[in-house]
Amino acid sequence: MQQRIRHTEATPTDLPVPPRPEPPGPGRFRTAWRAAHAPVPGVSRRTRLLAYAVPFTVLPSSLWRLPAAFDAGIGIGERLYVVFLSVLSEAVAFTAIGLIARWGEVVPAWVPLLRGRRIPPAAVLVPAALGATALTFLWSVLSFVTEVMGTTIRGDALPADFPSQGGGWEAAVYYVCYTPLILWGPLLAVLTVAYGKRRRRVRG
Repeated sequence: MQQRIRHTEATPTDLPVPPRPEPPGPGRFRTAWRAAHAPVPGVSRRTRLLAYAVPFTVLPSSLWRLPAAFDAGIGIGERLYVVFLSVLSEAVAFTAIGLIARWGEVVPAWVPLLRGRRIPPAAVLVPAALGATALTFLWSVLSFVTEVMGTTIRGDALPADFPSQGGGWEAAVYYVCYTPLILWGPLLAVLTVAYGKRRRRVRG
């Protein structure tokens, strides 16, 4: 009788194994972030890194500008302008990622009416080339010349409260935050040329 009971007892290997919990998938924000930054086939690693670097050339100056929005001596309109300018600068810089990503060649699915349509290369190349030219002239040429000459863009003398005139840590932080903007235009120009070559190669 004891032998019969022993044979009827379930062994550990006979017990049902509970299913393993599946690892949580990436969140919606992370998925959208990866999709927005994923390069299309044909983009070299160097080009991809250059595109990713563009927003970081603008980020220091945007962060440097934000504390002015909390200055007690300015009005609400100026506060909103400072925040809007920083956000807009980053948004414009982010468009450089479109020169290597799919949403720079095909209209994203969230755009009504035009979703999924192929973007003509000229619709990207013309504004990108104009933007690269304007940014290079503004930050790589004009700002450098005016800084050396000690004048504003209009040719007036720099005011005494201008950040670069204060000296010490204030001037050092200002230069550290604004110097990367010199690369914005040239990097965008390189990405624009690479985009045009890739689209031409795909069409061919």
